[in-house]
Amino acid sequence: MFGKLLRFYTRYFAVWVVIFGVIAYFYPGPFVLLSDYNKLFFSLTMFGIGAVLKADDFKRIAQRPAVVLIGSTAQFTIMPVGAFVLARLFRLPDEIAVGLILTGSAPGAMASNVMTYVAKADTAYSVSLTTVSTLLCPLLTPGLTCILASGTELDVSFLAMVLDVLYMVVVPVFIGFGVRHFLPKAIEKILPVFPAISITFIIFICSLVIALNKARLADVTGLVVAATLVLNVYGMSAGFGVGSLFGFGVQRRRTLAIEIGMQNAGLGVVLANEHIGPEATIPAAAFVFICIITASIMAAVWQRQPADSVAE
Repeated sequence: MFGKLLRFYTRYFAVWVVIFGVIAYFYPGPFVLLSDYNKLFFSLTMFGIGAVLKADDFKRIAQRPAVVLIGSTAQFTIMPVGAFVLARLFRLPDEIAVGLILTGSAPGAMASNVMTYVAKADTAYSVSLTTVSTLLCPLLTPGLTCILASGTELDVSFLAMVLDVLYMVVVPVFIGFGVRHFLPKAIEKILPVFPAISITFIIFICSLVIALNKARLADVTGLVVAATLVLNVYGMSAGFGVGSLFGFGVQRRRTLAIEIGMQNAGLGVVLANEHIGPEATIPAAAFVFICIITASIMAAVWQRQPADSVAE
């Protein structure tokens, strides 16, 4: 009975994301109260993911560094250029256009690791891409934004971002990985619980972002929603296409689709507010909600259509 409930809960997690997102929008208080624990919750999620990874998952990445290079290059070309073109096509006001470009120039969202895990794609590849893109973003995010939207100056703390990646992604993943390595039998018994735990935390994280940005989301117009939705769908489609172009297996194609389609728009909100203006935060805040919904839907679909291998 408990196993059936877990499977039902994980299978329909896209529905829970939408429901709690709506609740967070209208009743943000309870979510905001827990905002100080956001990083801890995400770290626990990544611990759970690390606990289900195997040594072979990382050996594949170490043996094929080219796949990380391809993914990282795609991350910082597909989305920034796409945002620039869409800002022109939709004739967005200057401040909103720069906000969209900044969103497209952000690194991959850490939530993509969880989405990849739930989608039964290549989680180790996703963690590798998120870590690399986040370490590169102090240079590439402001650099690309300045090139594509002249006159914008950004000041990003490299050390702060490195520490956040270590705290929320790298350390908990390898702790979970170590626990499974040294206590394989104990972890094997509770393995089915980890997807449900990961989903619970990602639902909270998504709801928290919506709760914290309620005021900005209220200002979103149909034009901005359309531009951000097209950017998101374009990113996911192009990511899958890049994987196909380079002959990646189905799992890695799915990983690239999620990784490239989901930007760290939360970072975009902060940077836009600090360095551009309040209106520039609108596309970033809208993108958070949109990319979560589309990635949740695709992960739910792919979860039912597991691929056999990540290998080319």
